[in-house]
Amino acid sequence: MNNISKKKQLSGFSLIEVLVALVILSTGLLGLAGLQAAGLRASQTSLQRSQAAILAYDMADRVRANITNAAINYHLPTATATASCHTTVGCTAAQLAQNDMSEWNATVTQALPGGQGVICIDSSPNDGSSAADHDCDNTGNLFAVKLWWDDDRNADTENQLFFTSFQP
Repeated sequence: MNNISKKKQLSGFSLIEVLVALVILSTGLLGLAGLQAAGLRASQTSLQRSQAAILAYDMADRVRANITNAAINYHLPTATATASCHTTVGCTAAQLAQNDMSEWNATVTQALPGGQGVICIDSSPNDGSSAADHDCDNTGNLFAVKLWWDDDRNADTENQLFFTSFQP
């Protein structure tokens, strides 16, 4: 009789214990998946901010390379490509500014989701909501490069803004 009572006590896990263990394991795995998704979103945001910084400094370098009448040529330039800027004949400083803006806008659009940018003379560069609503005040002697993009690709949220100021 003693052997029979030992077998009943050592019969193993019950179904409830197994289900509780599965619930705990599933909850842990869902938590890990959530952490992975948050990490990917943060990584994507970091990449886009880095690209915006590179693009902003690229435009600042373009302005410094074409310093002739920079305040006139680069304050809100139009985006017109000029083929002669890539030949030995060359182009004027104003044409180069328009060509720079055209090439830069194409790169911004390609590198950032919903990307748009503007360069202007501005005393308060951390304002504006888009290239159309840039809030450039044309005062002071500092250029501002402003970039906006849709970080989460959701139309309901405000676009991200990256800006930098420099003096040519």
